[in-house]
Amino acid sequence: MIKACDLTKNSVVEFNGDPHVVEQMRTQSPSARGASTLYKVRFRNVRTRAKLDQTFKGDDPVKETDFDTRLVSFSFREGDRFTFMDLEDYSQFELMEDEIEDSVPYLVDGMEGIKALVQNGKVLCLQMPDAVELRIAECAPSMRGASVTARTKTAKLETGLELQVPEYMEQGERVRVDTRTGGFIQRVQ
Repeated sequence: MIKACDLTKNSVVEFNGDPHVVEQMRTQSPSARGASTLYKVRFRNVRTRAKLDQTFKGDDPVKETDFDTRLVSFSFREGDRFTFMDLEDYSQFELMEDEIEDSVPYLVDGMEGIKALVQNGKVLCLQMPDAVELRIAECAPSMRGASVTARTKTAKLETGLELQVPEYMEQGERVRVDTRTGGFIQRVQ
């Protein structure tokens, strides 16, 4: 058992026999004397992908679950099957698209830095890096004389993900994308 105040993003705990990953966490400190700090946590059920919102006091116990974290790389996609390679023992495993649908828009052949949560020899879920670099496949032409302003345009990336980028960006340029929000972070030089 761990205390709720010790939870961090991507911690894995158990509720009703299923592992849940911490997706978001907010702390709320009441202004009244003697009141406890509250921890509002959004969990994602690893098996069903359902969300679960819970509120804890700092000393509330939370049951940990046993799992291993393995570094993996994305090898290739074949239809709706995604093949990954464990970077420790070089074994390969496949996951179906519906099992990793949140990660699919960020996967590029040969990508490393991905963590797989494994329990009893079965991959529970993937944890993507917080940011990935992708190439712009399609976008409207850049405007002549466009400066670094707040104006944006829609760009389609090499993985099919569409997002808003500054209007001075051009096709073929590389951008850093936040995998937690799906938003543009910066241009990569």
